[in-house]
Parts: sequence; C-alpha cells; structure tokens
Amino acid sequence: MTESFHRSGEYQNPYEGQQQAPVNPEWPPPPAYAPAPAPKKRNRGPVALLAAVAIVAAAIGGGTAYGIQELTGNDTVASSSTSTNVVPSAQKGTVAGVAKAVSPSIVEISADSSAGSATGSGVIITSGGEVVTNNHVVSGASQINVTTSDGKSYSAKVVGTDSKKDLALIKLENASGLKAATLGDSSGLQVGDQVVAIGSPEGLSGTVTSGIISALDRDVTVPTDEDQGRQPQQGDGWPFEFGGRQFNGDTGSDTTTYKALQTDASLNPGNSGGALIDMNGNIIGINSAMYSPTGAASSSSDAGSVGLGFAIPINTVKADLAKLRAGSTD
Repeated sequence: MTESFHRSGEYQNPYEGQQQAPVNPEWPPPPAYAPAPAPKKRNRGPVALLAAVAIVAAAIGGGTAYGIQELTGNDTVASSSTSTNVVPSAQKGTVAGVAKAVSPSIVEISADSSAGSATGSGVIITSGGEVVTNNHVVSGASQINVTTSDGKSYSAKVVGTDSKKDLALIKLENASGLKAATLGDSSGLQVGDQVVAIGSPEGLSGTVTSGIISALDRDVTVPTDEDQGRQPQQGDGWPFEFGGRQFNGDTGSDTTTYKALQTDASLNPGNSGGALIDMNGNIIGINSAMYSPTGAASSSSDAGSVGLGFAIPINTVKADLAKLRAGSTD
C-alpha cells in the first residue's frame, strides 16, 4: 500500500448550513463548517457518477476546458483548464517550478486505528482545510493527524468516503489560510505528457519525483473490503489486479474496477493520496497505487518503485466531490 495499515471508527460529517449559489453548476462551493453537524438539514448537490472507479494503493502508508474559476472564500475550490499556468513564468515547464508552486498544497497524513497506523498523503483543495486523499489511507481511523509543508500539525476528521473510488475527504480542525491546489482537467491528457508527483513516501514528506503519463484508461481492480486494505501484504502494497494478474497480494472476492492514469513517476509506500501534477502546476490525478515486486521470491533490494504507478483522474475526484461533502460513507 501507499500507506501503512489501520481501520475502524465512525465517519463524522461536520457540515451544516446552507450552500451558496455555485459559480458553476459543476462546482458547488462547500457549506459552512460548524461544530455541530446537522445532516438532516443538508441539501445534497447532484453527483455525476463516473464508471466505477476504485483505487490501488501505494501507501505506507485537458482537452475539454472547464474555464478558469478562481472561486473566492475560505472553503471554495479553484478549478482550471490544463492551459492555466500555476507555475511562475520564470520557471514555467520545469519540475523545480512545479514543486515550488504545488508543494505547499500537499500534506502528510498519519492515521491510527486498532489495526495499526498508516502514513499517506493528501491534497489541500480549500484554504479552510478540506483535503482529498485515498480512502485506504484513512478508512477505519480513530485518530488522524495532518502535517503541512511548513511543519504545522492539525487534527482532522473524515467528512466523506467512497470505497469504490478509493477516495476520501477530510477536514482539518481550526485551519485557515492554507494554500489550496488548483484542480485541472484530466480529460485532455496524452500519453507522453510530463508529470510530477509529490507525496510522503516512507514518511519522507514533500518528496518530489517526475515522469510521464505512460498510459490512459488502465482498468485496475482493487478490493473494497476494508479489512483487506488494512492487512500487511507482500511488498506492503495495496493488492490490485491488472491484465488478468494480481499484484501485491490477494484482492479477495469483494472488488471494484476503475480506469486509472498510469505513470512512470516514482511512487512508493506513503505516496497514496498525494498529487500527480501537470507541468503547469494543475492537479490532474490523485496517486493511489504502485506495483511492488517484493515477495517471497524477491530480495529486499527489489522493493520500491519500478515505474508502474497509478492515479485516480482528477475529473473523477471532481465528479465525486459533492457526494463526499455530503457525508457519504460508501
């Protein structure tokens, strides 16, 4: 996995209040956060469900432009087309420029449960502390701690989860003024496009790697059973199926399949939930799985990235966001 292991705990939804009129129907801003949730009063926004999208873990834990939206407020999401440049012009198109622009929006997540602890990564999507990560990083956690790039630590609560897409939304407590990432458009990606990955592999926060999009629409099958994801597997990798073969352990019988971005950017345990970024600094995927060759027949020197990583397309995350904000526990 790209996280360590844990599980159990209730999901709490800290949302209540009325929603503002959205700037764009595809992007309803989140409701105001309040200490006492009132789920019965929440108005659920429409959710555009894509084909079943689940994610593979790597945890120790385009084209169609959306039009630039710089939404204002403490808890609003910035969306852009892939032509939007978040990177300073002097460093445009460089890995260093992408890292400098986006690293403040990537966090390290530590989650504790009765089954153990897991370390993963997450992407800040609002200045008020909403963070997107993988479900397998936080599922079942009784306590979640998040560390930002400047070393500040926050407690966090789970807002919503979607195990079939391996996505989760968490909310940092007492957070404000955070640097939110700009979510791009994954529909126009092409094989060979350069990308950058940022996360916390093996607990090494803020680690930057780079590569290309190796393939699009890879059918990846992963377990949806919570216990499956929390148990150590050979190579500490989230078990998944690809091309008719199983990797990093047994996926079991309760599975789901999603279409993933494949990248050769180095991903290692702890990268789960982190960002896959285009060269303009837009988030185009959430890293979720890696193939690890470690097993009974492999030596310890074989462990780690071999250039086969997978990420959830950011358009899938966008389509699922309203559902996650509404407190889904699927």
